[in-house]
Amino acid sequence: MTSGLDGKAALIVGGSRGIGAEVARRFALAGAKVAIGYRAATDEANKLVAELRKGGVEATAIAGNIAVPTEAEAIVRGAYDTFDRLDILVNTAGVSPYLPLEQIDPEHIRTVLDVNVLGAIMLTKAAAPLLPSPGGRIIHFSSRLAYNPIPTSSVYSASKAAVATLVHAYARELGPRGITVNAVAPGVIETDMTTDIIQKRGDQIRAATPLGRIGQPSDIAGLVEFLASPDSGWITGRTIIADGGLN
Repeated sequence: MTSGLDGKAALIVGGSRGIGAEVARRFALAGAKVAIGYRAATDEANKLVAELRKGGVEATAIAGNIAVPTEAEAIVRGAYDTFDRLDILVNTAGVSPYLPLEQIDPEHIRTVLDVNVLGAIMLTKAAAPLLPSPGGRIIHFSSRLAYNPIPTSSVYSASKAAVATLVHAYARELGPRGITVNAVAPGVIETDMTTDIIQKRGDQIRAATPLGRIGQPSDIAGLVEFLASPDSGWITGRTIIADGGLN
């Protein structure tokens, strides 16, 4: 059995590490061509591309800041020009600084919203005309916190709630072309970005999770692969919470 990704071209923004890197590896194993979009992690992106190429995969890395509309567009165009096609956009990029209400200022709000919301919009806008019709796939990342925010996460949680709304809206706009738009909303996943959270609250999270463990990038990558596959063709406009059943 295959996932139907063989020969397809995928752009994974935020793909240099963490969940994005695991998605890239998963797609590569399924036979996809992979472009890694990244902002600053040049060494990690190049190392991952070398790893994928060593396995016989067509892969490239494209630098850019999705908070800048022209750079978001350039990342998408770069992936398309590299492979002469683009079938799948996966946007795992995001920033998650938490601040209590009394410390929130306009700069904090702009930083979070420019990456998490503006970036998602610009990537979608740039990719939509290039994706196959029908069959194109767009997968963004929301968060469990969009539905159950914790103290100090207000701006981040709001940005991820916006992502859930965006995919619902864009699914309706792009549905007539046979392009699906969905999001994944992970709970706490063990990556370099969650080290502090797991150190402080790991035991509490495990105790509140029916599966009794912290989520791994591979737990999310499999779901993303499904949403990118032909088998997910009747799912669009949806945000799927993947948090191990966290209470």
